[in-house]
Amino acid sequence: MRSHIPNIITLLNLLSGVFASLSLLYGQLEMAIVWIGLAAIADFLDGLVARWLHVQSPLGKELDSLADLVSFGLVPGIIFYGLIVHNQTGKWPDTWHWVGMPAFIITLSAGLRLGRFNIDTRQHADFIGLPTPACTLFSVGLLLIHLFYSQLIPGYLLRTAFLISFLLILSFLMQANLPMFSLKFRGDFKNNKLKILFVIFCTIVLIWQPKLAPITWITSYVLLSLYIHYFTSNKTI
Repeated sequence: MRSHIPNIITLLNLLSGVFASLSLLYGQLEMAIVWIGLAAIADFLDGLVARWLHVQSPLGKELDSLADLVSFGLVPGIIFYGLIVHNQTGKWPDTWHWVGMPAFIITLSAGLRLGRFNIDTRQHADFIGLPTPACTLFSVGLLLIHLFYSQLIPGYLLRTAFLISFLLILSFLMQANLPMFSLKFRGDFKNNKLKILFVIFCTIVLIWQPKLAPITWITSYVLLSLYIHYFTSNKTI
């Protein structure tokens, strides 16, 4: 029975992604954020539980990618679709709009990234390319700006030109041959000091500006990964 526990958690990730998608399509944006959060928690727990119970399996790995394609591939596509249509029409979409179709570039890129992840033997400790949950977290950050800052300076990020730029950048980063660190801690403090500092920074941002935290986190994560890769002799942290 215990061998099925991680897969059940993965299915909860998938179910949360489906509910998040429905919430977005019906304009229930705050509820969508809750479901995305639950999907992220389930995505974190399934692998952790599998390792703890020593029941990792090929089925679990494939199932995880299928769930992630919905929760962290389709969901950000719908978010970008809604934001682009809203910027063009002044309201959250309640029907089909061709103007929003470029949003699903990010869904296609996520599918390709997840497929490659399953056959890439280099990504046991860290990542090659931006992980799909990070893209979703960035899109959630844009959704929070739409909900709470659309009339303020951050609201400029919701203009169509910016949204298309974000789509292209995130899609490129998912395919880029760029090492990006995971938050799995290994070894002593010296080997993990930058990760610890990053976690402390993220905590401070969450307390100071919680609604702007997701975009700040992912932007900082990408910049720190770039710094480590291009400007330090140590390519891992």
